Amino acid sequence: MLGDIVYEGARSISGPYLALLGAGASIIGIVGGIGEFVGYALRLVFGYFADKTKAYWTLTIIGYSLLFSIPLLAVSNRWQIAALLLIIERMGKAIRSPSRDAILSHATKQVGRGWGFGIHEALDQIGAIIGPLIFSTVFLVNSEYKAGFVILVIPVIILLVLLFIARSEVPSPQKLEIYEEFENPKKLKENEKREKLPKIFWLYTFFTLLTVMGFVQYPLIAYHLNVNSIISNVWIPVFYAIAMGVDGITALIIGKTYDKIGLKSLLIVPLLTFAVPFFAFSFSKIFVLFSIIIWGIVMGIHETIMRAAIADLIPLERRGTAYGIFNTVYGLSMFIGGTSVGFLYDISFVYVITFVVIIEIISLALLFPLTRGNDQLHQSTKS
Repeated sequence: MLGDIVYEGARSISGPYLALLGAGASIIGIVGGIGEFVGYALRLVFGYFADKTKAYWTLTIIGYSLLFSIPLLAVSNRWQIAALLLIIERMGKAIRSPSRDAILSHATKQVGRGWGFGIHEALDQIGAIIGPLIFSTVFLVNSEYKAGFVILVIPVIILLVLLFIARSEVPSPQKLEIYEEFENPKKLKENEKREKLPKIFWLYTFFTLLTVMGFVQYPLIAYHLNVNSIISNVWIPVFYAIAMGVDGITALIIGKTYDKIGLKSLLIVPLLTFAVPFFAFSFSKIFVLFSIIIWGIVMGIHETIMRAAIADLIPLERRGTAYGIFNTVYGLSMFIGGTSVGFLYDISFVYVITFVVIIEIISLALLFPLTRGNDQLHQSTKS
């Protein structure tokens, strides 16, 4: 929650802030794409490293420490420096995320994968609402971006203190799940021998590559709202906070849904994703607000069941590696999609919409065989 206060607060206004420092739509799209790619690509390395060293807490704490780059945005005076600091924050997310998700996967074994990750995402969104609202409050008082960035140093310090407390309480999170494997020695032995990741994992990862590629990122939406004076800077973080609230509610609902029907719950993602640009890049406040609600729903699904499914598809011995691969592909997709949409936006909205619709139709077609192949697996997992 505290981490989301920091980086989601910054994310809600990063587009307009980079524009203030002299960046255009293409640059903002590239910076967002590079940041997401770095933030996900490096997870391949740190996921594998986490599995080999079992240093889950250490990597989690190091990754969260890099959130200090966000308060440093207060002293940036060029868009290049601000872009570098935003990318460093994404690097921190790459370092911590595979280990954090592995820790969560062990704990959620006892409450249901979807529900457990749903609770985690809902708590995240409390922070993701508070962060943007901090900037809205700052804008109402003195219209200064830098004051908002300085305030964010407080939650960074508190979250690091809480992480050390959490580590002292549960130093070996694997034990939350592994005891069940020891009750079935044959299953444990089979998992230890399993070196290759299952085919359904690769099919699932390819679906993720496509569907995320067509997901328009918020910094570009915020840029559209800012440069076309559709809403004031005060309201841009508020819209983002609304999206985060929708995200949190969606996470709880979709988490329970996933526990009941498995990957079929992902069918809604491509359908909603290609609807976003139709409304987000309009010049109507009502249409844009509607797009923000849809955007929040899709993000809630991305952050819950798309991650929860990995824990059901992969044995715990390979989970850090699997999360690293999955998140690397996710970041690659964000990079390709963010960069493409940024350039296409500068040309014509029509090209943006065409690109998104084609990508999502392909991903939807891929999801049908994926859900059929997952039915048997999901039923066995539930039993």
